[in-house]
Amino acid sequence: MSTDIKERPDTTTDQSTDDDTPKFFHYVKKDKIAESAVMGTHVVALCGEVFPVTRSPKPGSPVCPECKKVYDGLRPGA
Repeated sequence: MSTDIKERPDTTTDQSTDDDTPKFFHYVKKDKIAESAVMGTHVVALCGEVFPVTRSPKPGSPVCPECKKVYDGLRPGA
């Protein structure tokens, strides 16, 4: 049995600020949000960004302009 500790490498994206607050919040399929938050799996936003869900937006939070553009182009009920 091995007792080695494996560490995750630090990762950063251009979608975050220095204080670890996301620059934008993205549109993601609703059923994938809880799964990602609990299991740590990655989600794919409408704009194509891939990330684990770590924060939830508050009213008035900035929305990714690309996600909004795609969302606004979807048919109602799609």
